[in-house]
Amino acid sequence: MTVDALITDTASRLFGELCTHSAIQEAEARGESSAIWQAFAETGFPWISLSEEAGGSGGTLLDALEVLRLVGYYAAPIPAAETGVLGGWLLTSAGLELPEGIVTVVPGSPLDTLAVSDSGQVTGTAHMVPWGRNAQRLALLGHGIVASVDASAATISHATSLAGEPRDTLTFDGAQADIAAAPDGVDAHALRFRGALSRVALMAGAIDKMSRLTVSYTNEREQFGKPVARFQAVQQHLVWASQDAALTRMAAESAGRQAARGDARFEIAAAKLVANQAATRATKACHQAHGAMGMTQEYELHHSSRRLWTWRSEYGGVREWSNWVGRSAVAHGADGLYPLVTGGSAAL
Repeated sequence: MTVDALITDTASRLFGELCTHSAIQEAEARGESSAIWQAFAETGFPWISLSEEAGGSGGTLLDALEVLRLVGYYAAPIPAAETGVLGGWLLTSAGLELPEGIVTVVPGSPLDTLAVSDSGQVTGTAHMVPWGRNAQRLALLGHGIVASVDASAATISHATSLAGEPRDTLTFDGAQADIAAAPDGVDAHALRFRGALSRVALMAGAIDKMSRLTVSYTNEREQFGKPVARFQAVQQHLVWASQDAALTRMAAESAGRQAARGDARFEIAAAKLVANQAATRATKACHQAHGAMGMTQEYELHHSSRRLWTWRSEYGGVREWSNWVGRSAVAHGADGLYPLVTGGSAAL
């Protein structure tokens, strides 16, 4: 199972033309970029991996994850993961209507009080909802049901992530939702793993971009008559960043391939752990190699590093996934460790 090369080429050209430094800065200031989203939506990219019969664009999960990798690479300020891979997946899995506009999801916070009644009444508050103010519909899970509620029916308190992207608080007071039974395998647990996979794909792109920017910058900047990239201390930073970029992309692709086949909980947990750790190391290496330039608003490095530090905390941080992988390994025992790593996903 491979990614359609046309998707990669088309998405790269689209983002390369639209996701300029000024466009990203403006999107962060405004809390949205309707121009970039509209161009993205016209291609059908938001709904890749969702069946055409359900209103999607067809294609595979691997295709959708490749688009997310490029969203991360170009720091595209759009709700790509929420609309298709997460929200669209929830709605179409339950047979609910897939809207033409933006869909978002409730990622799950200990502070959430959101609930859906058997009749579809939505009450309570959801925190840190990605792109909540921009969404047409909010997809959420109740007890055995999937619900789709008009996001504009909520009272919205604006907040932003470290990346400057909306992470809003939505409060509902009896809003009526469309509801349907959640099929087997569609629950809060599955959403958390799928959310983690989406963040790994985004992070793989962002680390790759940081690494490439750093190589380019250190080869262009000279000190003592030679490019700083030729100094051994700087070369060490370049190697670390390049290694983390390759490692994260490999982890993302491995988890994606397994998820396209079926249960991929072990692979996704391991990939999110790898990506979270790599984001810390790569950000440190790239910013150190850039020096003061990397801290300026005028230079684009922060578009990647701030997103990485946002995404690494979403859908599980280092502690959560370290514990999950560790418990899984212990449960399989010493003799089962090698088959666990090499033989596909395993459940606790």
